Amino acid sequence: MMRALLYFFFSALIFTGCGTSQKSESPDNQILVQELGYAAKEQLMDKWYPLALDHDDGGYYSQITQDFKIGEKHDKMIVTQARHIWTNAKAAGFYPENQTYLDYSEHGFQFLRDKMWDSVHGGFHNLVTKEGEPVLQKGQEKTAYGNAFAIYGLAEYYRASGNEEALELAKDAFYWLEKMAHDPEHKGYFNTLEIDGTTIKRTSEWPSTSDVGYKDQNSSIHLLEAFTTLYEVWPDELLRERLEELLILIRDTITTDKGHMNLFFEQDWTPVSFKDKTKEEIKRHYYLDHVSFGHDVETAYLMLEASHALGLENDSVTLQKGKKMVDHSLSTGWDQEVGGFYDGGYYFPDEKEISIVNSKKNWWAQAEGLNTLFIMSQLFPEDERNYRRYFEEQWDYIQTYIMDDEYGGWYEWGLDQTPQAKDDLKGHIWKAAYHNFRALQNVLKMLKEEN
Repeated sequence: MMRALLYFFFSALIFTGCGTSQKSESPDNQILVQELGYAAKEQLMDKWYPLALDHDDGGYYSQITQDFKIGEKHDKMIVTQARHIWTNAKAAGFYPENQTYLDYSEHGFQFLRDKMWDSVHGGFHNLVTKEGEPVLQKGQEKTAYGNAFAIYGLAEYYRASGNEEALELAKDAFYWLEKMAHDPEHKGYFNTLEIDGTTIKRTSEWPSTSDVGYKDQNSSIHLLEAFTTLYEVWPDELLRERLEELLILIRDTITTDKGHMNLFFEQDWTPVSFKDKTKEEIKRHYYLDHVSFGHDVETAYLMLEASHALGLENDSVTLQKGKKMVDHSLSTGWDQEVGGFYDGGYYFPDEKEISIVNSKKNWWAQAEGLNTLFIMSQLFPEDERNYRRYFEEQWDYIQTYIMDDEYGGWYEWGLDQTPQAKDDLKGHIWKAAYHNFRALQNVLKMLKEEN
C-alpha cells in the first residue's frame, strides 16, 4: 500500500511541477534496514508480545513496568485494546512467517466483541475493568475517538484474517457513530457521548479546562485514519462520503493557513482560543489551545493516506497542505541542537515568533515524525529542506534518547528533556506499541522497495 501511495503522489508531484521521484542511493540504507528491523522486532514486538496478553480475563494488560513486567492496574481502555489488535494484525502481514501475531490479534478481537461492545445501546465502552465491566466516567462513557480506534483495529484484523464477524462489528460501530455522533449540519463528529450515545453538549457545568462537549482535531484525525482502513476493505458509498468529508474538514478548516491545526472547536467549528487571556491563563488551558507538532506531522501522513484510499488522483491540494504542516513543524517545533519534535508551542498575540511552551518530547510524536519525514524525503527528494537529513537526525534522536537499550521498548519521553522517564512505565492505557511499530514498519517497507 505504501508503495502505491508514494507512486500516486509522485505523479501528483510531476503534475504540479513540485519535484520528481527518484530512488535514494544512500549507502547507509542497508544499515538503516538492519537498525529499523531490529528496533521493530527484537526491541519492540518481542518485548510486548505475548507478554501483554491477558489469558485470565481476555484482551491485553494495560500496565507494563519499565523492565517489561506486568504491572498492577489493568482497567482496559478501548483505544489501547484496539491498538494492540491493529499492531498484531499489521505484524501478521509484515512477518508472514510468524502467524502467532494473528492469534494475538484474534485474542483482542474476542475481548472487544464480548466485553467492550455495548449490546444494549451500541457503541464501544471507553473503559472497562480488567474483567470487562464498564467503568462509567462522567463525560467519557463513550467517545468517537475510542470507537474510531475500534474500527481501525477491527478493519485491520479483518484484512489479515478474513474474519467476517470482525468486519460486521466494524460496520456496526461505523453506523452507530453515524447515528449518534455525526453532525449533519456542520459536518464532522461530536466526540463525547453519554452511555446511550446521546451527545454531551457544552455547558457551564464543565470547567474551562475540560474538553467535554467540544469537537476536536484528535478524534477527527483518528476517525479519518479508521475510515481509511475500513474503506480499503469495505468500499461503501456512505463511508466514502464521510471519509472525504473528514479529509476536507481537516485539511481546509481544522488546519490553519500557517500550517498547524487548531485543537478544539465549538459545534460550528469555531476554534476554542484563549489568545485574549493572560499568559498565565493561556498556559493553564494548554491542553485545549496550543500548537501540537506531533499531531501536525502525523496528520500530514494520514491525509495523504486517506487521499490515496479515495483515489483522488493528482490531489495537489492535500499534498501541498501536508508538506506545509511538516515544514511548519520543522521550522517552529524542531530542536535544532539535539533533534526531535517538541510537545507544543504557542503564538502569543504580542510576539512575532512562536514560543515553545512545552519542550518535552513524547515518544509517539517522534515515531510519527520518523514516518512522515521519510515520506517527505521520497516525495520531495530535491527540496531545500533536505527531509532525508531530518529523517536521519530523527532516527538518531530516537536511538539515543527514546529507545531503552537495557530493557527494550521506548521511553514515554525523550531523556534529553525528561531524564526521569527512564524509570517510568513502558505501558499504560495511553501507551502501547502502535505509533512506533507503524512508523518502523512503514519506513522499512519504503526502504526495501527502494533497493
